[in-house]
Amino acid sequence: MTMDYATHYDVGDRKRDGGINEDSVAVSVFEQGHRAGFRGYDRDDADGDETGESGEEGREADERRDGPDAGDADAASDESTPDDRRDEPADGDGADRDRDNRSAAVFALADGAGGHDAGDAASYIATTAVCEHLAGTVVGAARSDPEGFDVTVDEPLAAPPRAADLESAVAEAVVAAHREVLAYAADAGEQAHATVVAGVCVGGRCHYGWVGDSRAYVVNAARDEILPLTTDHAVVQRLREAGEIDDVEALVHPRGNEITRALGGSGRADPETATVDVETATVPLYREDVLLVTSDGLLDAQTEAAKLYEWYVDAGRDDEMAAVVRDRAVTDGEIREAVLSAPSLDDAAERLVDLANDRGGKDNLSTILLHDGTLPPTPTDPPARAAGAEQSVEDRETLVEHD
Repeated sequence: MTMDYATHYDVGDRKRDGGINEDSVAVSVFEQGHRAGFRGYDRDDADGDETGESGEEGREADERRDGPDAGDADAASDESTPDDRRDEPADGDGADRDRDNRSAAVFALADGAGGHDAGDAASYIATTAVCEHLAGTVVGAARSDPEGFDVTVDEPLAAPPRAADLESAVAEAVVAAHREVLAYAADAGEQAHATVVAGVCVGGRCHYGWVGDSRAYVVNAARDEILPLTTDHAVVQRLREAGEIDDVEALVHPRGNEITRALGGSGRADPETATVDVETATVPLYREDVLLVTSDGLLDAQTEAAKLYEWYVDAGRDDEMAAVVRDRAVTDGEIREAVLSAPSLDDAAERLVDLANDRGGKDNLSTILLHDGTLPPTPTDPPARAAGAEQSVEDRETLVEHD
């Protein structure tokens, strides 16, 4: 398999006795091989001596361990600008074609809103509905590029979709899931809400959308960095943007569980016509990237957040107390370290769950991690990918669905 992925989910230590996990995850990978096939990652230790493994198991472990780190970050450079990339077909942007395997994936992660009747049902419906709607889209996008295998096929193959088309498809799938959750809530006479992050990875790019405060990141080994790909639809995010709180306060703010946008509702809205605002974006992916999608249980794990917030404010927001807050909360830097230091994606997923539970395990936690070792290496000067980075309108846009 050219695309490696892992999922993990946990109810959280605080809910261990009697609580339920209202998170849901779904991943569907389309794997296409042709001719010689993919020959594997470069690896320095093929016999698995570093981990004490040997034989085929050791080779498999090394292959996964070296996947995100394989290749030289300076070995290739993408000279195209973000604007150029936006105008190119989504699965034909000049990426490496020196292999005869490729993968495409659909993913969805949803966090059922706690305190409502059917958050678990809402998250289940959201992830399954999104993947059902997008599975054919991602296979069609991969299939529409036979030149990727140096094959010429005339009609009736469709032209490769552009980034904007795939972003629209993601938004439409999320809106469809929203309507299904509303229909369920109306039939059941319950409230059902969920956040969602969903997308498709095809042709070396990720096209994704989100509603609520679940998050997506790219963790890049070549640059030793973590980049947030989403911004929370949440009260705390609004307070940060307004300059009313700083980044340290945001880690432990008492209103950290309040979101401003979600799928579903009480069922009073018409499931046939209801809509929800879906924020979307597209980013290139590279060989050294791990795409991480997570519910807010990873970031909102600290059970003493309110106390830490009070201490920080009472201390005049000084640096010493800021260090205490960062040490007890889960930070992006710790997430980056957990992913990059893990020998495999499975281990990384487990480390993230352990990290959240070590800090209190306040809420349910779910993660999806994806990595594709056949992609081109990270260029020396990659385009801006972090949410909020200065980008052209063509490179990053928000789609709002209206009837």
